Amino acid sequence: MRTIRLGRTNVNVPAVSLGTWGHGGPNKSGDIPVGWTGHDDGLASDALRLAWRRGITHWDAADVYGDGNAEELIGGVWDEVPRKEIFLATKVGWDAGDYGHFYHPDQIRLRIERSLRNLRTDVIDLYYFHHCDFGPEDIYLDDALETFHELRAEGKFRFLGLSDWDNSKVARLAPRIDPDVVQPFRNVVDDTYESSGLKSWVEANDAGAAFFSPLKHGLLLGKYDRPAVFGEGDFRSRIAEFGDQHALDRLRERKDQLEKHFPDQPQPLLHALLGVLLEDSPSGCVLLGQRRPEQVEAAAVAGEVLSRKDAEFVRAVYGS
Repeated sequence: MRTIRLGRTNVNVPAVSLGTWGHGGPNKSGDIPVGWTGHDDGLASDALRLAWRRGITHWDAADVYGDGNAEELIGGVWDEVPRKEIFLATKVGWDAGDYGHFYHPDQIRLRIERSLRNLRTDVIDLYYFHHCDFGPEDIYLDDALETFHELRAEGKFRFLGLSDWDNSKVARLAPRIDPDVVQPFRNVVDDTYESSGLKSWVEANDAGAAFFSPLKHGLLLGKYDRPAVFGEGDFRSRIAEFGDQHALDRLRERKDQLEKHFPDQPQPLLHALLGVLLEDSPSGCVLLGQRRPEQVEAAAVAGEVLSRKDAEFVRAVYGS
């Protein structure tokens, strides 16, 4: 697996890293589905162990993935996987606790201690603000950031991260928070990384970037020939394209185009869809969901940077 330097962390991580949102299984936040169906704890644990053997050694989690289940699965593999060989990231923010708003300092402290227990580790390598909602006019940001700095000084985590679905929010708050790593939503269809100003900030400040949902929750694989129906607690039921026959047909056509363009690649789609995101991001990696061993095997042969010409071809296929 090719590695990249994750910006000023000076840590080399695999270009295709491992995301564990799906390891949490089906889940809801109130009435809103926020998890993934089709999950199996045993297979997910096998995938983690195989990822280590294949050199995929940057694992990303969050305290709310399956209400801690994803973190606990990671913590359960240290009998075989050496903890020191994994660059371990997790996040805090989506559970407000009893405080009426996100990022109360006491809640942050409660959640990091819970994450440390779940992960069975003394220190988290990369700890993210999971989103950019710090209240009206960012009223809660200063206290939250001070708490993060205190926790880092106490040795609870090494590097500070900032994530959000909206890249413009990350770009707006990055100068104030000064994260070592940002985690933006990015794929070839939804790509505001440059237009939001975030790419410029990352490059100017030698930050790392970990792009999440690079396959748009699996949609870009073009494997659905009819509208999909997902079980209770599955986030994908909220994504309109999964129910749009025309959109699914177009994605299958694009899949065929990429497979014809990259016939010599063992995983043509992954080569194209991940490589295009890495082409303009030397300090960037992609976080790919890998909750079954066969997904790890596919990821392990991807991660090469596309040439400028091939990247332009892929973007043109998707009209971006």
